[in-house]
Amino acid sequence: VQLQASGGGLVQAGGSLRLSCAASGRTFSSSVMGWFRQAPGKEREFVAGVTGSGGYTYYQDSVKGRFTISRDNAKNTVYLQMQSLKPEDTAVYYCAASRDYTSIDQYKFDFWGQGTQVTVSS
Repeated sequence: VQLQASGGGLVQAGGSLRLSCAASGRTFSSSVMGWFRQAPGKEREFVAGVTGSGGYTYYQDSVKGRFTISRDNAKNTVYLQMQSLKPEDTAVYYCAASRDYTSIDQYKFDFWGQGTQVTVSS
């Protein structure tokens, strides 16, 4: 599976960005998809996940109420809408596909796209 993330950039605190991840080479509509991020000097962390149908989502506590993960299976694309951005959201964001088709488990994401940089200035 190939994953291509886009949409990162520089934004002021309080601003918004929408990340996109286009997928190919796998049954996208069945795949659990997720977004991770890695800030400089920190470990990669799981930000959000969504089941194949889009009917169930998961969010890390620090982004709940600010970030929304969604998907368009007709376009083989998953999105991460980020609002009320904070400087601590600055990181490289990665989209990923899970080998699990049913549950959102951060340890089962085996397929990774290249990252997209998100920088939030204060």
